This record gives sequence, structure tokens and C-alpha cells, in this order.
Amino acid sequence: MKNNKLVKRLLLIFLALAVVACVIVPIPYYIEEPGETIDLKELITVNDKKDENKGSFSLTSVGIRRATVFTAARAKFTPFREIISVNELTGGASDDEYMQIQKFNMETSQNFAIEQALKLANKPYKMQYKGVYVLGVEKNSNFSGKISVGDTVTKADGKTFTSSEDFMKYVKSQKVGQKMKVTYVHDGKTKEATEKLIKLPTDKKPGIGISLTDHTEIDSQDKVKIDAGDIGGPSAGLMFTLEIYEQLVDKDLRHGEKIAGTGTINSDGEVGRIGGIDKKVASAAAANNKVFFAPDDEITKEMKKAQPGIKSNYEEAKAAAKKLDTDMKIVPVKTVKDALDYLETMK
Repeated sequence: MKNNKLVKRLLLIFLALAVVACVIVPIPYYIEEPGETIDLKELITVNDKKDENKGSFSLTSVGIRRATVFTAARAKFTPFREIISVNELTGGASDDEYMQIQKFNMETSQNFAIEQALKLANKPYKMQYKGVYVLGVEKNSNFSGKISVGDTVTKADGKTFTSSEDFMKYVKSQKVGQKMKVTYVHDGKTKEATEKLIKLPTDKKPGIGISLTDHTEIDSQDKVKIDAGDIGGPSAGLMFTLEIYEQLVDKDLRHGEKIAGTGTINSDGEVGRIGGIDKKVASAAAANNKVFFAPDDEITKEMKKAQPGIKSNYEEAKAAAKKLDTDMKIVPVKTVKDALDYLETMK
């Protein structure tokens, strides 16, 4: 009898520990869910002034949290929740590299948004080239362990450049195995590293062994400040543009309405595809927005072949709105001008 009681007690303890583990112990998966819808009047000032007009332009976000067995099981049966692997989230990058890339994407979207708003408002500006932003470092690069994702390369052999294209031309004009001194900025500090160039697998030319892009910054007499905090990624570009433009021209573009949306923005004012739009629609609807701008991106034959059943962001947003049974209007946009044209019709 005593042994039976002991066994039962041990089983109860084991079950209790198993339940606790399912609730609190993280597993190698994440849950994507509707995040915050944030009024950009709270984040953006132009020439040290806030937007005082009624209504709002809001960015929408996807919330990401580490899953447990319990939360993953619950997410399976909860609308607008999705379970993704670590690799699906980071693309194989380390946590630190992923955060650095997200930070850079946010900075880039802000620069493009400021540029587009200044263009639309006919305000003068210059694009300052700060160097080459490091998006990745090859494992076989001799600079691996010195130059990191998130660093900005400013010089090669003491020479400065006006674009990443010019930088790459110089590097490729050298010889494989030749030593090169690279100057770069890491965590705000200027550093140097001298290593041998490797043969790049893509074109068999000499290279440092990094994936890169231009690191630029807007120089304008109009002072635009965006305080995005810990928000990362490029998907707020369109909404940043609209909020900055409204403040630059000092007009009530919204006519007092609450307007949300999503989409990247580039130097040509084109609105690009983003991920998790269904969750962003759910977030915007919960915040009682009247309008939601969605990228009307083109789905190519190649995309359909690689991912059968793929839909445009606009189609995904429409489906999400129908599922939510919301009165919020989903508006397709290919460019920021499309969004401004729609706002004109709201008068």
C-alpha cells in the first residue's frame, strides 16, 4: 500500500512538472500574432513640431514571441496566429545578426520615407553616403570574426567611395590573396582590419566576402525625427511617408479619420510586399481604423511556381478583413501617390 501511494505521488509530481514545463519552457519555435497599431503622431516630429490634426496615420506590426508547448497548441486553434521555426524567422542568422538587419531595414525605410516626403513636398535635400552596410559575412572570409553584420565599412586601403558600386569596383580590381586594409565602424567606434582577399564563388573575382548595401542618410534643412524605439524591419515605410508629408505640407490629409496600413517604400515611391499582413489587418481593425492601405504587389509566374497559391498582399488583406467581418476599408496601393490620391477622394 505504501509503495502504491509513493508511486501515485511520484506520478502526480511528474505530471505537475510536465504541465509546468509545457507552460513555461520555451521550444525552438516562435508565434506570430497581431501586434501593436501605433499612431505615428507619437513617433514623428518635423522641425520640432508634432502633428496636431485629428485622426491618425498608424503603423501596424506583427507580434513575435517564443513559443511553449502550451502556447503553440493554443495558437493552432486561434485565428491570426502562426507558428514558425527559428530558421524561418531569422533566415539562419544569429539572434544578434537578425536584430542588426532588422535595425538597418528600419533605418533604410525611414530614409526612403523622408526622401519621398521631401520630394512630394518639393523640399530640397541631399542623400549622404556613409559607407557600405554589412548585411552578411561569408564563413570563408578572412575578415570573419572581425567585421560583423551591422558594421559600416567606410574605407578600403584608405580610399573613400561614393557608393557601394564604386567600393566593389575597387575591390574587384585587386588580386585574390592580396592584403587589403578595411576601415569600418563597429558600435560607433572606428576600427581597422587587414586581411587577404578571397575568390568570390559568384564571379571568381577578388572580394572581402561580405554581402552589402549602401548606408545612406538624408541631409535636409527640414528636421525630421522618427523615434521608432525597438520596432524593426522595413514595413512601416509607406505610413512613415504619409505622416512626414502631412507635417511638411501642414495639411489635414486624413480629414479626421483613423488610417492604418503597411508596405515598404523605395527611392521611386513604390510600395512593396511585406509579411504577416493578415495579422496587421487584425491589429488595425481592433484599433478601430477606418481605412487600411495594403500593397498591391505583382505576383509573377516565378513566384507562383515557387509557391503555388500565393496571393498579393491586397488579396491577403481583403481575405483577413472578410474573416474579421470588419467595416474597415482595404485600399490597394502600388505607390505612395496612390495613397495620396485616395485620401483626396475622402474629402
